[in-house]
Formats: sequence, C-alpha cells, structure tokens
Amino acid sequence: GEKFDGHDFIYDAIDKGAKAVIINRRKLEKFNSLNIPFVTVPDTIKAYGELANRWRNKLGAKVISITGSNGKTTTKEMIAVLLEEKFKVVKSEANNNNHIGVPLTIFSADENCEMLILEQGTNHIGEIPYSAKISEPDYALITNIGDSHLEFLKSRENVFKEKSALFDAAEKRGGIIFINVDDPIINKNKNRYKNIVTYGFKKFAEVNGKILNYDDLGRAEISIQYHEKNFKVKLPLSGESNAKNFLAAAAIALKIGLTENEIINASKRLKPVHGRLEIKEYSNAILVDDTYNASPASVEAAYNFLKKIKRYRNKIMVLGDIFELGKQAPKFHRDLAKIFYEDKNTTVLTIGNLMKYLHRELKKKKIKTVHFDTRDALKLYLQYEDIDNSAILVKGSRGMKMEEFINILEQRFE
Repeated sequence: GEKFDGHDFIYDAIDKGAKAVIINRRKLEKFNSLNIPFVTVPDTIKAYGELANRWRNKLGAKVISITGSNGKTTTKEMIAVLLEEKFKVVKSEANNNNHIGVPLTIFSADENCEMLILEQGTNHIGEIPYSAKISEPDYALITNIGDSHLEFLKSRENVFKEKSALFDAAEKRGGIIFINVDDPIINKNKNRYKNIVTYGFKKFAEVNGKILNYDDLGRAEISIQYHEKNFKVKLPLSGESNAKNFLAAAAIALKIGLTENEIINASKRLKPVHGRLEIKEYSNAILVDDTYNASPASVEAAYNFLKKIKRYRNKIMVLGDIFELGKQAPKFHRDLAKIFYEDKNTTVLTIGNLMKYLHRELKKKKIKTVHFDTRDALKLYLQYEDIDNSAILVKGSRGMKMEEFINILEQRFE
C-alpha cells in the first residue's frame, strides 16, 4: 500500500502459519535467515496479480467484470443478488476494485464458486488493462462513461479507452460484451466487438427496459423485454439510476439463463448499497444518504430523483465538492446549475471551494441557495434551522466526508 510495506509483516505471517513467502529480490539479504521456502521476484505486486490470474484459470467459475463511471458497485451487488437465485456466487467486497482488490477477490473464490463477480475501477491510465489481464472476464459490462477521473484521464474518450480494456479482454477470451445503448460513447463503439448483448431503454436494445411509473418514494416499476420474454419488476430501490443499474444486471442474468420468475423473486431481496441513494424515513422527514461519492452525472441523477419523492413538497439538497475533475472543475460546478430549474420549494445548500461556483450560478437563476464557508456553520444550520417536513438529500465526493452531515440529520430526526 501507499503507507505500508508488506515485507514488514513477513515474520508475523510466518508466526501465523504461512508456509512460504514471495519477496522482492532487493530484500533478499534482509530475509536470508528465513527457514521456510521463499521466492524472489522483481515486483511482488505484479507477482500477486500473476498468481491471481493462475488461480482464476484453475477455477471452474465464470468471471463477470464490471466497470463504469457511475453505478458499478450497485450494479455488481444487483448482479450478485440475481445470480444467487441459481448459482454459488463470490463478489468483490467493500471497495476492492483496484490492482490489489481484484486479485484479493479472485483469491477469495474456491472450487465451489460458480460465478465470480469483479468490480474493476480506475483513476489512472493503465489500471483497467492491468486488472483485465488478471481477471480475463467471460462477461464484461461498462455501466456508463461519465466525467469521473478527468483529472487523470482528461476526456470521456480517454475514459472509454481505459475502461474498454475490459471489453478487449473479454473479446480475446471469446466472452460476451454487454453494451449500454443509452450511453452515446459506448454505443458508438459497439461495432468494434463481435459477441455483444445490447441493453437500454431505447427500443432497438436486445434487452429493452421501460419505466412504467414511480411510487411516492421514487421507486420504479419497470418492464423488461428480452426476445420472447416480457415481464415487470417493482424495484425496492429508489431512483432512475437504480432502474438503469437493474436493467444492466438483468441483462447479464437473462443471458446467463435465469428465468423471468427467478429474476422477479430475486429482485425482492435487493437492498440499497450504503451511501448510494439510501433512503431513511422519519416521522417528519425523508433523508437520502447519497454520500458515497459524486460526479456531475450522479448529482444530476440525485436531483432528478429528489424531485420524484412525492411525500414532501419541500426538497433540500446538501452538496459538497466533486473531486478528480482536473482543471475544468470550476466549469463543471458552474454547469451543474443547468440541471436545476426555478422552484420555490427547493433549497440547495453548498459547501466547499468548488461548490461556490454552483452557488453563484443558482443565485443568478433565483433558486434558493445558501453557501457555507465552514463545516460547523452547515452543521448548526442542519441542527437548528426549520427543515422539518422535507425530503433532504446529501451528496459529495468521498474527500468531503458528507456522511458527517448525515449523522447530524439522523440525530435530529430520530
């Protein structure tokens, strides 16, 4: 890791029963006294990945790899719930989606595993190509291409170029590639691949979805058509983004062979991923915890979702800075104002150096907004201001620690 060197823990590992160790050959002299077998390599992290790839190819499991700018964790969790209806499933836990986490997940699978579901993330060029060579997916899916990680990847085209390494690895293996036709960049590149399944809410998708309605908490009922199959699912999760995530998961489940009834039954067990449009109901408020992370697209999705909650007329958005947008960060925050429309029942509370740009644009549009220069000022507002009988959504990038404001609101309304 960035702060630790695994070599510092070798003797602890031996005390706990390790039978052999792999070490960096530069450390050979330091560990010459080891009385168990050891292997020297130029780079222990690469050796770790190569071993994981060997184990992946010894497993009888099919490997499903998911990446994307938004929704990959939720989609991964949905796929796992659906496939557990029929198969023994192992999936990425927590946020284990990088060059360390992907091998770790592979090693967590044993000979009983039938479906291995890997989330594969990136914020630097080369991360997905590296982990894709380790995972060699049988099924590959990119949820969407957004503005995440532009600080490092510079453009959406570069984001696709990086993430499409997952498609390339699946194609090389003779696997199946799932194309989200609603995403213009993914759809534009679909002809590069032979063995594809298209899905989306547009009519020409092989797995075609349609949102039929929303209930008063913004939970969608959707219809899904796949060849001769046509069925409806009432989602227990809120928001259009979750409907999109579910359609992606259903596309994989249908292609693997689940029946309509198996998908409908499994969908009843879906639960929100912590910090991702997670609804908490109180006697005088609805709190939506969307604090896990943020991008311009996910802020727009969160705003659209908040408007769909019918139980309370008053809506409050608490927004923190969006990181990893590079030099264009001020412009992206200013442009967020375009998604908002004048509404006397909506208030936008902002915090952070970048959210100042959104606040100024919202004032020009005469949308109710308050900017806070300190965290303590926002905390006091959330504790004591008259915000009862409202639907309140909190969102921002991980580094903004927006969950602290969720905690304040939970204590207020409980």
